[in-house]
Amino acid sequence: MLKLRPKQLSLYSILYDKIPTNHILKMIAQAVDFSFINKLLEKSYSKTLGRPAKEPEMMAKLLILQYLYNLSDVKVIEEAGLNLAYLWFLGVNPEEDLPDASLLAKFRTQRLQETSVDDVIQEVVRQCIEKGIIKGSGMSIDATHVIANTVKKVPERIMKHLAKKIFRVMEEEAGSVSEEIDTSIPDYKTIEDHQQAKATMKSYLEQVIQIAGKTCDSETMPRTKTLLDEAKKIIEEPQFILQKGIRSLVDQDARVGHKSKTDSFYGYKVEFAMIPEERIITAVTAAHGAYVDGEKFNELYEGTKKCGVKITSVYGDKAYFRKPILDLLKEEKVETLIPVSQAAYKIDESKFSYNKDSDQWFCHMGNYTVSKVYQKTNRKNDVFKYTFDKVQCKNCICRSECTTAKSGAKRLGVSVNVAEYYEYNQWAKTEEFKGKYKKRASHEWKNGEIKRFHGLDRARGYGLKSVMLQGKLTALAVNLKRIASLLLSLFMQLCSFLSKGVDVRFQERATA
Repeated sequence: MLKLRPKQLSLYSILYDKIPTNHILKMIAQAVDFSFINKLLEKSYSKTLGRPAKEPEMMAKLLILQYLYNLSDVKVIEEAGLNLAYLWFLGVNPEEDLPDASLLAKFRTQRLQETSVDDVIQEVVRQCIEKGIIKGSGMSIDATHVIANTVKKVPERIMKHLAKKIFRVMEEEAGSVSEEIDTSIPDYKTIEDHQQAKATMKSYLEQVIQIAGKTCDSETMPRTKTLLDEAKKIIEEPQFILQKGIRSLVDQDARVGHKSKTDSFYGYKVEFAMIPEERIITAVTAAHGAYVDGEKFNELYEGTKKCGVKITSVYGDKAYFRKPILDLLKEEKVETLIPVSQAAYKIDESKFSYNKDSDQWFCHMGNYTVSKVYQKTNRKNDVFKYTFDKVQCKNCICRSECTTAKSGAKRLGVSVNVAEYYEYNQWAKTEEFKGKYKKRASHEWKNGEIKRFHGLDRARGYGLKSVMLQGKLTALAVNLKRIASLLLSLFMQLCSFLSKGVDVRFQERATA
């Protein structure tokens, strides 16, 4: 039952006067009014039934402290009970008891849904924009990898664990394992051929599932039936045997991803948008490790707009050089600061140049195209075939380097988007572009901060939902830390301005 009560300060609250005014938590409280959290989460509580619940605002602040200082559930309660600044930030009296750590976990998993955290992030940023603390109009986007909170296993080992789990659950529900089932699991480690070991374990597990499926039903053995269906689904997945799908029964959402051609990781990717001028995160999403950067760009872009940011420019790395993203930003009339990806734009500009007005390609010898044909291919992107002037190519001294065609004319095949990319590529080479793009470096700093100081280098729990929540709460914590820093900087600037004004007036009086 949710029943809000007024915060009546006790006699012991005089101890809070010892907290300096420039403490980070006091700066955060000065910049952000967190009372909106009670209104935001009131529908997840009953107003008439159950015991009185802890105030949502206080519980949310406990989570903020937890992610701000990278503490566990137990440790944040322990530290909050001993730290005056923590108690003041939570809005409780020094002598009051704090909730049990189990309530914090329950609040995080049951009350604070992913969408609610998005609303909290957006409201915090919106308040700071209204107060003039945040003034940036750019949006930078990038993804960072998060290591799963488990180890990846080979398919043979996963199938062995599935068989053991089936036997254990069947014994718990039925009292014993059916005599028809062979419970002696093959020792796959003795099989030298890896492919044969996988085939042996798969054949054995299929036999177990088939026999067990005949002896159990959903009414008398519901857990066993559910487990059999899950096991069947896992081994029938084509990517499973190829070691590109599920690699752990503990965390079935994690996948193998690649940082580079030679460096891989097992876990998730957290992708977030940020205002590069003030380094404030505006939107966060998460996906499995094999996620392709930029697939959720629209979601992050709209989330940033909901914060009240008037986006005038977007920064990203080469992974975001994709036509849907470029088209959206062009339609929105937003300046695009994304380096050209050679995977999408494959033209040797030392040999060819493009004239947009005449829709012609020119070679380095000055020859030009005279015709264009659209050609559909079996690949993902269709192409245009441009044909150079036959006479010019025949008389060109570089003909042997360009073509061996009997017609004597060079044919240049380009993607249907290359002409548009050519113009953008020229802009990306300018000093103006390079100067503006330097702002994106702040995103790399933020990646390092959230991983090194706030624990986002490794998942706290299991599953995509848990990592999504971890990423968003981490973003909220680092935002508040940054807001406190910005507010302190503004305060110091104001003090400096006032002191200069006093000095000027003093000098004027002394002269007079």
